[in-house]
Amino acid sequence: MVLYSSCGSSSANQGAGAPPPQELPVVSIESKPVTTYSEFTAAIQGSRDIEIRPQVDGYLQSIHVDEGAYVHKGQALFTIDARPYTEQLNNAKAQLLSAKAALETASINVAKLAPLVENNVISDVQLRSAKAVQDAAKANVAQAQAQVQSAKINVGYSTVTAPADGYVGSIPFKTGSLVGKTQVEALTVLSENREMHAYFTMSEVDFINFKEQYAGATIQDKIEKLPAVELVLADNTTYPQKGKVELAQGQFDKVNGTISFRATFPNANGLLRSGNTGKIKIPSLNSGSLLVPQEATFELQDKVFVYALADSNKVVGKPLTVTGTSGHFYLVSAGLKAGDKIVYKGIDRLRDGMVITPKPISADSLLKTASL
Repeated sequence: MVLYSSCGSSSANQGAGAPPPQELPVVSIESKPVTTYSEFTAAIQGSRDIEIRPQVDGYLQSIHVDEGAYVHKGQALFTIDARPYTEQLNNAKAQLLSAKAALETASINVAKLAPLVENNVISDVQLRSAKAVQDAAKANVAQAQAQVQSAKINVGYSTVTAPADGYVGSIPFKTGSLVGKTQVEALTVLSENREMHAYFTMSEVDFINFKEQYAGATIQDKIEKLPAVELVLADNTTYPQKGKVELAQGQFDKVNGTISFRATFPNANGLLRSGNTGKIKIPSLNSGSLLVPQEATFELQDKVFVYALADSNKVVGKPLTVTGTSGHFYLVSAGLKAGDKIVYKGIDRLRDGMVITPKPISADSLLKTASL
């Protein structure tokens, strides 16, 4: 009976035959215009980072702002002890009064001698001598007036004001510190940030590609044809306003082999600050690119493969030449052609030559659900 049972089971298995081919989703490859991005690391600075330095020597009497504060042009930032300069101003004013008195005396002498010379009472030598004294007195008055103006300027310099609207940087000095014109460290740095500059560099290869991609006789002509660029911040969010590439450095850095560019972004809301970092994204439109979903690919020996649908619903592994990425898609220049069908999911269960039951899915639906 055991022998009979085993023989009957074997016969049943032989009659069942091979399992049917597995049903897998298949998508047709299409050629579509797509925008790709080149990314470059960027350092962000204000359109002007102004070092605030004292113009007179003295003790720091008051600090009127805090670090990070937003200030307006002409707003007081620091006050330096003005008493020595006030006394200099008073002394200059006294010297001016003395010089004016001497001029008045010299003018009286000239007026007194002039009629005597006209009536030949005295020689004109005395009158000429009196006029020379008068001229010297006028020069002394002018010199004294200049000293008064200089003293007023120094008194004005004792209050350090903001030269532009912007944000105050760190303040390394405290009230009572001795500051002066010759000190190395600035009182603070004021960042004018209505517009922000994002500085980034291109390698020599990237720069050659840039020159070949955009028309123009000069580098500046090519820069003007660049589209608006995006700024990705350190937290991977995209800055809401786009910028414009404005400037390229004249030559390559001999050490790093790179050339510097600058992009300008509006910053009316003050979201960007000097010292921020990010990435510049330069868009480029590819008019006809084969889009292959990355989910439908696998890697083997540093090459990207897909399973293409061949005759009799057999699958064949094909290597791809990838030229870039856009969202969840590879941009492919060789290995497939428009209209070819590839297996979209379940590729981990496939081998070359296996037969499947294809389940077509729309490429448009993939484009809508994926972020290009």
